[in-house]
Parts: sequence; C-alpha cells; structure tokens
Amino acid sequence: MRVRKQPSSRGGERLTYRLLLAVDLDKYSRLDAQQQLTAQNDLRGLLDGCARRAGLGTNGWYRQVGGDGELIVLPPDVDVPLILGVYANDLDRALDELNRRRSTRLRMRLALHHGTLIDGPLGPAGDAPIVVSRLLDAAPLRHYLSEHRDRDLALVVSDTLYKDVVTSGFCSLHPADFFALEVEIKERIYRGYVHHRAPASSTTPNRSSIAHTA
Repeated sequence: MRVRKQPSSRGGERLTYRLLLAVDLDKYSRLDAQQQLTAQNDLRGLLDGCARRAGLGTNGWYRQVGGDGELIVLPPDVDVPLILGVYANDLDRALDELNRRRSTRLRMRLALHHGTLIDGPLGPAGDAPIVVSRLLDAAPLRHYLSEHRDRDLALVVSDTLYKDVVTSGFCSLHPADFFALEVEIKERIYRGYVHHRAPASSTTPNRSSIAHTA
C-alpha cells in the first residue's frame, strides 16, 4: 500500500511525519536459495504476528521489500510508545522462540525513526527514510550484533525518537538500557541509541558514543 498522497496548499505534495521501521536479516547472503526463502517467510511471519498481538493492523502499512529486509512506513495515527515498548520487545521474544525451532538461528537488526517524508514514484522520499536506513546499516550496530552472540536482535532508535519517546516516561523501555551510537556517512553525522538490557552477570557496553566514519 502506498503512502497516502496529500495535496499541499501550493498544489504539490505534502511532507508528513511518520514512524519508520527498518529491518535487515544478518548474513542473509550466506544462505542458499531455499534457506533465503525460509528466512523471508519467517521474517514476514514475525513482523505480522507481533503486529497482530499488539493490536496493530498491517493494512495501512507501506512496505518497501528487499530480499533480506523491509522498510515499513506506519500510519500517521500509530501509537509510537506501543511500537517501541511492546512491538519491539515482542519481536525480540518471538525471534527467540522461533530460533529454538530452527536449525540455524535467524538474527536481525531493527531501526526506528520518526521524521518527515513524502510519497514518491519509487517509494518514500525525504530525510526520514535516509536516517532510518543509515542507522540500520551503521557499522557499530553490525558490530554490536556480531559481538553479542547471545542476542538475535539488535535494536537502534534515532536520537530524536529516544529523546521524544523513550525518555518521556510513556515508553516501557528504560532510557538507562540504551547507549549512544554515532556514525558519519558522506559528511553527515547520524546519531541513535542502541538498546542493551544486559543480564545480571554481563557487562554493559560503555554508554559513550561509538563512532564510525564511512
């Protein structure tokens, strides 16, 4: 389903604020064709199943699909704290349950951002899709997932989403369970926060920014 077009007062298109969710499967290219198909089906089942359990309808979602992931633009009236605190947590839990039944673990990165976009002929355009994609592909997030073999989901939220929602008190995720990420790509700096709720016996990563230049 396409992002709904809304004419602006100038007769063009209107920028809208939307919540975006981007997900990417880890080491997807190493799978054979049958494994890739299974991984795609499992990913779609996870995303849609968690949406149903959270009371979210997916009919209003715009989905830009790639072989190893999706970019999802949610409707303007979506409950953002619900997505962050309930949907993301349930996705982590459901992924853990799925991997107990799989011969090979399915691991993924998940990025969320709330910002401006506009509907284009090839998909959503604007700053928000760029920000969420840069955070999803950030080397520090990839490194985090690689280093924490006990985890199957690496979650990053944008700097603005962290400040506006996570620290608001209306989100079930605790601000202290995040550490800062900073990445510079093509002379622009992108900032986000990685979710890390360490087991009691584990050491939490340094909460200072992790920087990478690309």
